[in-house]
Amino acid sequence: MTTLKEFEDALREQGMNMALAILEKLRERDRAKRSIAPARRVTGRKMTPELAREILELHGTTSMTQQEIAFQLGVNQGRVNEVIKRGKWLSDDPEAPEAVARDKALARMGRGFEPAPPKTAKPGTTRTATGKRRNAAAKPAPRPAPGPLLFDDL
Repeated sequence: MTTLKEFEDALREQGMNMALAILEKLRERDRAKRSIAPARRVTGRKMTPELAREILELHGTTSMTQQEIAFQLGVNQGRVNEVIKRGKWLSDDPEAPEAVARDKALARMGRGFEPAPPKTAKPGTTRTATGKRRNAAAKPAPRPAPGPLLFDDL
């Protein structure tokens, strides 16, 4: 299939300047009519116990899917799933695991990304060449001496 650019090049080769002018006018008219499309992604509302109860109410009283509920309430579909399947966000407890995770994520977003500090080994342990931990006081087991190589071992 021919592209618009190839079509323009063919018009230029043939010296059809009037057709190129018409094409340019159509482009300008199209640019004038263009509008900025709204965001396709739903910006999620903050999950609250009230919103979680509303999700459960819609789930119980209507035959709406999780996706439809999420779209209607303006929340992420994953949040709707968490509320329905696991009962998350139903308590107003600031120590609930989901609230703690949310607060940590918000704190990270506010201060920028900071990698987690490196894990340190327990005192008295060392790492072997294979990466396994062993007690520094314990001696490694001696390796057996290699025996003769037999044809059947290959």
